[in-house]
Amino acid sequence: MHWTAFLSLAFAVPSSALVRFHCSQLVTERLDPLVQPGSNPSTHVHQIVGGDSFNATMHPSKDMPGESTCTTCQFTEDFSNYWTAILYFRAQNGTYKRVKNIGNNQFRNANGGLTVYYMQDAIYDPAQRSKVTAFKPGFRMFVGDVNARSLAEAARFRQLTYTCLDTFVTRSPEMMAFPTRKCAEGIMTTLRFPTCWDGVNLDSPDHMAHMSYPETGTFESGGPCPASHPVRTAQVMFEVVWDTKPFNDLEWPKDGKSPFVWSFGDGTGYANHADYVFGWKDDSLQKILDTPCHFMTNCSVESGAKLQSVADMNKCVQKPVVGEDIDGWLTELPGGFQAQYGPVSA
Repeated sequence: MHWTAFLSLAFAVPSSALVRFHCSQLVTERLDPLVQPGSNPSTHVHQIVGGDSFNATMHPSKDMPGESTCTTCQFTEDFSNYWTAILYFRAQNGTYKRVKNIGNNQFRNANGGLTVYYMQDAIYDPAQRSKVTAFKPGFRMFVGDVNARSLAEAARFRQLTYTCLDTFVTRSPEMMAFPTRKCAEGIMTTLRFPTCWDGVNLDSPDHMAHMSYPETGTFESGGPCPASHPVRTAQVMFEVVWDTKPFNDLEWPKDGKSPFVWSFGDGTGYANHADYVFGWKDDSLQKILDTPCHFMTNCSVESGAKLQSVADMNKCVQKPVVGEDIDGWLTELPGGFQAQYGPVSA
């Protein structure tokens, strides 16, 4: 069964294993408190959503719900921060222009951002079969490899994909590299985090070792967690829609390459990655995960969790602390990067 069929089934049948909601954009700038804590600026530009206590340091002891005054997420008790790199279009004269991201599906009136999933089971499974554990205060994780420039290097992260949106609800096929054709409704990136926790460490030096994918199969196939990472968590997944439509009428590379590059220079797409810092208030996420429910509204009604309107989500914004132009036609990417298609060391 293809992803499109999964999604159609999920919408058609009330699934009891899926929490789905949107978060508007909080800020776009060169900060990365997970990989480069304290650096102002960090090496490349990110788009950040979630609680407005986000800053350059984000110490694990930080009380994100207590220090936030608002959140860009629909669940009002979610002060987590979720972020990804920013996409740029590279013109044939070598200049770069930022690609804006837009709200997904019914969230078209959101101020960009991304759609977040917490899945107890496969998205197409109509029954909640698994007990999953919510993350703890101070928990954080990363997925992807910013140095990957080939399919072989990206293979361990097969859960990071692109979809060329021929329509706004297209969900297949998924691919590992940038699409090389013009996509009528934009490009969607889908980022799936690991689902097995070691049960001890809230983080690790590479921000990945404390988490693992299932020992066999995948999360979607119900594969078991390895003994080293025995605690099954919900699968956190992002969907980000990039509005590439304004660039479809511009000249594209004649050699068949994609004209899009990540904000750190990757022109292949293989270095797609994402960051997550947990910040739900008290046990609010665990209550939702323990409640048989589907999507946003139903999970709110069944669990008692409060939702805010998209208009209120859009009001929660943060002024950038890094003063630089990230939106004009640039001769180089912020941080001094240029498009790169071969090995990082080349």
